[in-house]
Amino acid sequence: MKNKNFLHNYFNDLSNLVKPNNDTIRKLEFLKDLIIKIKKNNRKVIIFGNGGSASIASHFSLDLTKNANIRCVNLNEAGLITCFANDYGFSNWVSKSIKFYSDKGDLLILISSSGKSKNMINAARIAKKYQISKVVTLTGFSKNNLLKKNGDLNFWIESKSYNYIENIHQIWLLSVVDLIIGKREYIQKR
Repeated sequence: MKNKNFLHNYFNDLSNLVKPNNDTIRKLEFLKDLIIKIKKNNRKVIIFGNGGSASIASHFSLDLTKNANIRCVNLNEAGLITCFANDYGFSNWVSKSIKFYSDKGDLLILISSSGKSKNMINAARIAKKYQISKVVTLTGFSKNNLLKKNGDLNFWIESKSYNYIENIHQIWLLSVVDLIIGKREYIQKR
C-alpha cells in the first residue's frame, strides 16, 4: 500500500506540474515560431544541458533534425567537453563551444534544472557577443534563478524535484517538435 500511495501521489503531482497554463502555451508557440524562423534563415539550433539535461538535449536535437528537418546540434561529446573543460574550465566549456561552433543568427537553448549551472549561465551571458539571435532557457527551482535572468525566452517549472523538472522539460521540447511537424503521431523518416 505504501508504494501504491507513493506512486499515486508522485504521478498526481507530476500531472499537475505538466498541465500548461496559457503563458506556457504562448511560449511554446513562440519557440516553434523562433525555430521555424531559424530554418528559413538557414541557421541552426544549438542546445546544451548537463547530466540528465544533456540527454534531453540529445533527444530534442535528434528529433528536431531527423523528424522536423531542422538543423539542431548539441555538443555533448565527451572528447569536446573534456578538452574544453580542461583548457578553459568547466564553467566555460559551453561558452567556448558557442565561440567555435555557432554562426550569427543561431538559436541557443540552455537547460539547467536548478538554473545555477555556471557553464549555462556563462553561455547565456556571452551569447550576444557571438550574435546568437535568442537565448531560450529551461529551468526549475528558484523562479529568479540566474540562468532565467539571462534568457530571452524562459520556461520555468515550479518544483525542486530534478526528475519532475527534467521530465517536463523533455515533454515541452518534444511537444514543440510535434507542433512543428503538425502531428502527434507520424511515421519516423528513414
